Amino acid sequence: MEIFNHRLRLHADPSRVVVRPFHLGWQSNGSGVSRSQRLISEVLDMTEAEASAQLETVLKDFEARHWQTRRVFMTRYDRIAAQHGLDGSRIGDVKRQLIGAYFCHEYSYAAAALMNPSAVPHPDQSGMPKGSQRIVMSLRAVGEGHISSVAFREGIITSDRRLKLAPEPPFATAADAEGINEEQAPTGPVTVVRHRDSTLSGTVIFPITEAQSKGLEDLRLVRFMHDDGEPEWLGTYTAYNGSTIQSELMRTRDFRSFDLVPMTGTASHNKGIALFPRRVDGAYMAIGRQDGENLYLLKTDDLTHWDDGELILKPDQPWEFVQIGNCGAPIELDEGWLLLTHGVGAMRKYSIGAALLDKRDPSKVIGRTKAPILAAADQDREGYVPNVVYTCGAMKHGDMLFMPYGIADSSVGFAFVDIKDLLAVM
Repeated sequence: MEIFNHRLRLHADPSRVVVRPFHLGWQSNGSGVSRSQRLISEVLDMTEAEASAQLETVLKDFEARHWQTRRVFMTRYDRIAAQHGLDGSRIGDVKRQLIGAYFCHEYSYAAAALMNPSAVPHPDQSGMPKGSQRIVMSLRAVGEGHISSVAFREGIITSDRRLKLAPEPPFATAADAEGINEEQAPTGPVTVVRHRDSTLSGTVIFPITEAQSKGLEDLRLVRFMHDDGEPEWLGTYTAYNGSTIQSELMRTRDFRSFDLVPMTGTASHNKGIALFPRRVDGAYMAIGRQDGENLYLLKTDDLTHWDDGELILKPDQPWEFVQIGNCGAPIELDEGWLLLTHGVGAMRKYSIGAALLDKRDPSKVIGRTKAPILAAADQDREGYVPNVVYTCGAMKHGDMLFMPYGIADSSVGFAFVDIKDLLAVM
């Protein structure tokens, strides 16, 4: 079976920086005046000349590197003021901007790696000619401290295997969390909102809660069709706090407001849950891996609660003897549910394969590939984690699969696969 690899590659880029909130209060030891209150007092005690000089220095260093820097500072001030009861009528613009600046920091969100993408149809398909489709792609971006965030790119794919990504804007922006406590890291569901003037291709979602503090890892996006015919874009990802993992659910209908919701149930304490794109036989279903080695079919009547499921796939071939996992949401075909898998073989080499599940009863495996459809080879072996190819989700486009994939945990490549050829090798 032949696979068409597009020449385009996306790479880690330390020059891509973003201003994100600096939640100083979350680092307090709880004794005495909070660090936030002390810092606010230091700025308010400055003379106007001192504050102006400090703000001028900050703007000289950072204004040309970021989008609407002064507005970002003022927005950040408004959050701090609301939390601490500051009276803005008694504080001039200079000190308000300076207070906002002290509660921000610059972050290079993709300095270490760019990897593990997934792709879904874009909510807006207006103006697309026949055979073309607008897409949204999620990416795992890894920056300082090996902290993972979610980045996005928009693009267009065509029936003749062309791919054109929307250009990244000069400045990236961080999605802003709503209604969080500046003095204590939130623990439950949170909502983040993309700025109304920013593009999706320049938007980054950073960890917010304690459970996410060290990363939002491997978002598996899917366009989910509800029973009423209304679509919602859902994404499962791993929240990591440095010691424990937790599966969580991202929900959005417009890619402007995103709900980040912790999952519950025994299956939620494992990585890599991938949702089916609709309910099957009245149940929400997903593919997960409870034991670190095999794949299970999960069922629930609540999208955020998942318990252990039914074993459906075990390692079978040498290239997957160590373990297998899913590579994103199952894809609905006339022939059944196409499930991309990843296998780990000797020397911890990752490869991508596929299985076909029964359309009405996905616990039944109709077929699976004996050989990988994509494996690390030649120059694609080298990188931050060598010998790895990995995708978090492909999508159907006509009679092809469009599959973005991570290379050595360092870059992203793109492949088109003929579905008939893929089914023929099962």
